[in-house]
Amino acid sequence: MTSELAARAVRPVAEPAAAGPEAAPAARSAWRSRLLRVASVAVAVGLWQLVTVNDIRAGLRFDTLPTVTEIVAEFGTQLRADQYYLDIAQSLLRIVTGFGLAAVVGVLAGIGLGRSRLLADTFGPLAELIRPIPAIALVPVAILLFPSDESGIVFITFTASLFPVLVSTRHAVRALPTIWEDAVRTLGASRLDVLARVVFPGILPGVFSGLSVGVGVAWICLISAEMISGRLGVGYRTWQAYTIVDYPAVFVGMITIGVLGFATSGLVELAGRRITRWLPREVEA
Repeated sequence: MTSELAARAVRPVAEPAAAGPEAAPAARSAWRSRLLRVASVAVAVGLWQLVTVNDIRAGLRFDTLPTVTEIVAEFGTQLRADQYYLDIAQSLLRIVTGFGLAAVVGVLAGIGLGRSRLLADTFGPLAELIRPIPAIALVPVAILLFPSDESGIVFITFTASLFPVLVSTRHAVRALPTIWEDAVRTLGASRLDVLARVVFPGILPGVFSGLSVGVGVAWICLISAEMISGRLGVGYRTWQAYTIVDYPAVFVGMITIGVLGFATSGLVELAGRRITRWLPREVEA
């Protein structure tokens, strides 16, 4: 009896200790991954500074580009200006509005087209005809259709991100195993129960794949629309800097766009991982 009690007392302590050596390589691997990512960016910045400072021409005219130090100096100037933050806020507002509407409409439309033959026959051909048209080509339509530039830019952003979400959702719905729905129906589930308990949870990975692609496309078309018909925003300010030949400010705008796109894409992917955390994950080597 004494030996059994001793074994039970020791077992909970021994198991966490055994997990220590296994966790150490995973932690080292994560740190190596982070250092490699930082190093790759640092090397790219260093090469940029090297070729621009030395006015190198090797097929490409690096001598016409601003140096890293000039861009950093311009960044410091813009960070002290209220206009920089106003442009960022305006672009983010347009992205949140256009992409948010596209996420809701795209998911609902994708489920409808994937589940209903009538909807697929009625609206499917129209969606496929519009989908190949670049959203930025709709700028003339937006100018004619909407009373303000702001509404037109949101419309272009909405259209750009709608179809990646819609198509990804539709494919996810059609890829669901029919046995899942059959099993729930045999238990007396209604159509609404099937949608809430089978369809929607089952398509979440596909939905977030479409959302991740859609937010990237939304940024591309938003910046293009701001350059063409905007009054405020990062895209408008970047194009304005180009027209007055202020190339360091142009690169500040480009870097700002990249950082904003990276951040919003990361937020979408983080939300996807949190919402679908019940799914099995592959262990990274």
